[in-house]
Amino acid sequence: MDAGKTTITEQLLFASGSSRSVGSVDKGTAVTDNMLVEQERGISVRLATASYIHKDVKVNIIDTPGHVDFCGEVERSLLALDAVVLVVSAVEGVQGHTLSLFQAIQSLKIPCVIFINKIDRQGADTTAVMLAIEKELTANTVLLQQAVDQGGQVANIKKIFGEGIVLNQDLIEKIIEADVELLDLYLEGKELEFTELSESLKTSVSDCQLIPVILGVAKSALGIPELMDCIVDYLPLAQGRDEVDLSAIVFKIEYDKLLGKMCYMRVYDGVLQPRDKISNGSRIEVKTQKIAQIKSVVKGKYINTNKIVAGDIGVVSGLSQAKVGDIYGEVGNIKNNFSLSSPTLTVKVVPEKKSEVMNLVKALTILSDEDPLLDLQWYAEIRELHISITGLIQIEVIQEILKQRFNLAAKFTDPSIIYKETPSAVSYGYERYWMPKPCWAILKLKIEPAEIGYGISYTSEVSVNDVAAKYQKEIESTINLALLQGIKGWEVTDLKITLVEGEDHNVHSRSGDFIIATPMALMNGLLESGTTLLEPILSYNIFATIDLLGTITSDITKMRGVFDSPEINNEYFKLTGKLPAATSINYPIELASISSGKAKISTTLCSYEKCTDEQGKLTDYRGVSPLERDKWILKARGALNDFS
Repeated sequence: MDAGKTTITEQLLFASGSSRSVGSVDKGTAVTDNMLVEQERGISVRLATASYIHKDVKVNIIDTPGHVDFCGEVERSLLALDAVVLVVSAVEGVQGHTLSLFQAIQSLKIPCVIFINKIDRQGADTTAVMLAIEKELTANTVLLQQAVDQGGQVANIKKIFGEGIVLNQDLIEKIIEADVELLDLYLEGKELEFTELSESLKTSVSDCQLIPVILGVAKSALGIPELMDCIVDYLPLAQGRDEVDLSAIVFKIEYDKLLGKMCYMRVYDGVLQPRDKISNGSRIEVKTQKIAQIKSVVKGKYINTNKIVAGDIGVVSGLSQAKVGDIYGEVGNIKNNFSLSSPTLTVKVVPEKKSEVMNLVKALTILSDEDPLLDLQWYAEIRELHISITGLIQIEVIQEILKQRFNLAAKFTDPSIIYKETPSAVSYGYERYWMPKPCWAILKLKIEPAEIGYGISYTSEVSVNDVAAKYQKEIESTINLALLQGIKGWEVTDLKITLVEGEDHNVHSRSGDFIIATPMALMNGLLESGTTLLEPILSYNIFATIDLLGTITSDITKMRGVFDSPEINNEYFKLTGKLPAATSINYPIELASISSGKAKISTTLCSYEKCTDEQGKLTDYRGVSPLERDKWILKARGALNDFS
């Protein structure tokens, strides 16, 4: 979605004096596009931070990618935001990804300003864009400027809301409709002052009741001063208290050649300083760690700073075990995570030189740490690497990053939809692992199907006199890993597991015996019950002209999708429903073709639902399966050499 976010960031930094020149996305000189792949392609693929000062207020910017393939970066930015500037093109208007972003903003109750960019381009129509925003996003907008001579080089803007300006009656009514006290005064005939209306607008924006709209041309800085004023005047200041206990979240991780893992953190409460010892409130298994250094990012480079105060962001080194989304200290006012779209595709990554496979593992481990949605899986015994992706452009970008950053050439297989599997019936999985000694682990697991979306639960009915507590912990800790692949090759989910029988031996049982036995018992049980495939289902939102309604509903039916009753508004309609990811992977391209680019579709992974083996796909077990009992035991004992 090339609406101009990075160009706006560059203009904000230049206008505030934070940078000496305006960087160019096309020329690869943008401050926030500091990765080589971003500079070469002229797109943002990772979120980047910058800051400036306007009217004595420090404004932190998180510039996010616009392309749907990199929506994970946007998800991570939502963890740290106080407010959003949503950029919309005056020509393309509301696009499919805009819908998904706006839903996230609304769900998390994040105050917002809309900037309609590129009013100088041929075909620019701010009136049409405002109508589209009203129909597809929200009617709670307040347009603060008027476009003049749009669609050409002399395009300009006229201020229609400000001190000393005769205000439009519709604009006044839009503001006071959200303010009961002002509305009463207005109905009593009182003439309202601009300061009253401005203060009311600020309150309504902070409460997510109204959204100001600014017009402009980012590349020529038109509308940038107005946007800067709007951000400071109407969006809420960051809240937080320095003197209370720490509450902070990691929203980005990147690696520096010298400093190692760098954690971008938003501090909600408290203060972070070098040498502070901080505890991970998200994962109790992570020990307290000491902060080494604290940096700020200036023009894409790390600069030393002595602390991060409440309401601010910064970069911390020393937290070697940190992950994106980790909360340090108290949860406090930290927002819940919002999923824009989980990956539904998996690919195998192969080094062009077989000798570089371990270097590729290390490189992808780092990239997976930076982007957890990649979900790297390394199957050492067959030396295979698999990652999850959102779209095909992501493959090209990862390929380039591997080459530029790690000097590695890699190939990617054709993507496959990520399926899951679930037990088809109640079964029992039994395993008696007592040879060759020394070993002794006997267990019987009851496996029951659960409703879709349930996940995995484990309970024990066995006394610690039969299976010691330390061995029962081994069973419990092994369950999730053992279910990463089922009998059809996919992750197993939506089931209840109960330990109903078990036995250890006071002489022969060793630490790790139940870790070896548990996957065998589980797979035996799944083989007995059989499993049913689960396929990813997308919720969709389509906006198009009424003449395409019949064609689109027919397409949805052919793709095994369903749709709700269409919402029809004059010559347009809005259609919502659900679609299998497998049948609709190319539909955005097809929809653009049949509508000449005018129809819009946004999709979000909403659930997994049952499908037949014919509708889905079975895949081989990667590595040594616990069903290959003798081979599995040898591997688990370290007596089986890895495939080479």
